[in-house]
Amino acid sequence: MPAVSVADITILPRVQEVAGARARSVKSITTAPQGYEGEGFPVRRTFAGIDMAELDPFIMMDQMGEVEYAPGEPKGTPWHPHRGFETVTYIIDGIFDHKDSNGGGGTISNGDTQWMTAGAGILHIETPPEHLVVSGGLFHGFQLWVNLPAAKKWAAPAYQDVRAKDVALLSSADGGALIRVIAGEVDGHEGPGTTQTPITLIHATVAAGAELRLPWRKDYNALVYVAAGFGYVGDEHRPVRTGQSTVFGDGDTIVVRAADAQESRSPELELFILGGAPIKEPVAWMGPFVMNTKREVLQAFEDFQKGLLGSIPAIYKDDAKKPLNRSGEGSKLGSPVNASSATETSDADVLSVHGAPTEMQEG
Repeated sequence: MPAVSVADITILPRVQEVAGARARSVKSITTAPQGYEGEGFPVRRTFAGIDMAELDPFIMMDQMGEVEYAPGEPKGTPWHPHRGFETVTYIIDGIFDHKDSNGGGGTISNGDTQWMTAGAGILHIETPPEHLVVSGGLFHGFQLWVNLPAAKKWAAPAYQDVRAKDVALLSSADGGALIRVIAGEVDGHEGPGTTQTPITLIHATVAAGAELRLPWRKDYNALVYVAAGFGYVGDEHRPVRTGQSTVFGDGDTIVVRAADAQESRSPELELFILGGAPIKEPVAWMGPFVMNTKREVLQAFEDFQKGLLGSIPAIYKDDAKKPLNRSGEGSKLGSPVNASSATETSDADVLSVHGAPTEMQEG
């Protein structure tokens, strides 16, 4: 896992342990179901089995890969819509391109993040660059969906390109963990991502046998996902392993310890740590739309079919015709797509986006 690394961790600012801080208790540990979609693209649904109330303000998160593509195998998505939330794509290994109907776009690679605010509505496409399709190669990353409060669901769409070189790098107190702050704040150090919903997002690498005691805002929830390795969570020392998510209770500090013995292919404990201020509003979610009511979700489908969520820029009309499919999710825009309106796509095609629920989820 290259992402962002440092030659000498001892020169980084160290997260200070707070005297008298209370470790957050462990509320639950769940194991993400793993599937092989399409032509063998592995995806873990990291939040499966966790109550939506515990996730708030997050909706879903997928670990994409780790997969070694042969030449000609890398896949992308066709143009597809979103409304009512933000998508955050973090690449650990590999390369990904983004284009959207609002003019946003760019290429991200090891340790970079694409942050798209769908807001009132947007169309976008995610694809590997042509040279990666030709050569093949390693691909591994995460996509996170962050909910927006009702007051911001109708905000104008936006796009951020968060570069690896701008991520705040910290060390744990014992020097055994590298902490990459992508967004939010830890111990007075802020990440570069600008968030509509107050959250903190971190990728941490913990050396075998080292312990991470991370100060955490009391008003934020706290979730830790193990991307690779073995360890223990909380002062209870509950064992965790690759593919498991921990939901923490109240307290001041997130505690995670890496096991003394790790696998040779993953010699360190890799963690995706996130939390945010719960929005505490009703959620209605189906397919690529996350709103507050069922009526608003159905309206989003109708608006999409009318072409009100954006138009595919004419310069990408060839992309709009490609039957790309990043991971066998079913063609997100499986019907023929008009390069200016994207109105010929059926609701059934749209529902399959990112493996999102095809039936209304309310909470």
